[in-house]
Amino acid sequence: MTDLRVERVAGDAALEEWRHVHNVVVPPAALSLGEVRERAGRYRLENAYVGDVLVGCSTVRPPQGEDAVVTVIARVLPGFRRRGYGSALYDHVLAHARVLGARAVETCVLAANEDGLRFARARGFAEVERYVLDGETVEWVDLRLMPVPVVAA
Repeated sequence: MTDLRVERVAGDAALEEWRHVHNVVVPPAALSLGEVRERAGRYRLENAYVGDVLVGCSTVRPPQGEDAVVTVIARVLPGFRRRGYGSALYDHVLAHARVLGARAVETCVLAANEDGLRFARARGFAEVERYVLDGETVEWVDLRLMPVPVVAA
């Protein structure tokens, strides 16, 4: 059990904190504050804290397609990894995916992020696609978990 506190992003200060974690964990896809604001209008963005210390952030994209695929992404700052925060944050976003009616869950990981890939695979995600976005050079990995597992509340 961790003392992780997860809060939905609201206001510029929280958006900036979410942006900081995202940009540290995924530097090739660094976002501006305006881009984060736009995402906050489409997705559920949350920050994770231990006490008042920011340790991570998450994104939940709503169900898509006939399979009701929800995308969940949990990010933990490097200095706070391997303490259970990623697992707690993942359980939190997975529970929200179930509330949204997900029949399948996907995640997206930067291919160079070996910690992130190892974390996803350890939770039963399987690789479905590797790709490079148009005009980019970094490789991404989409992974899928199906069916959505039940997580103890």
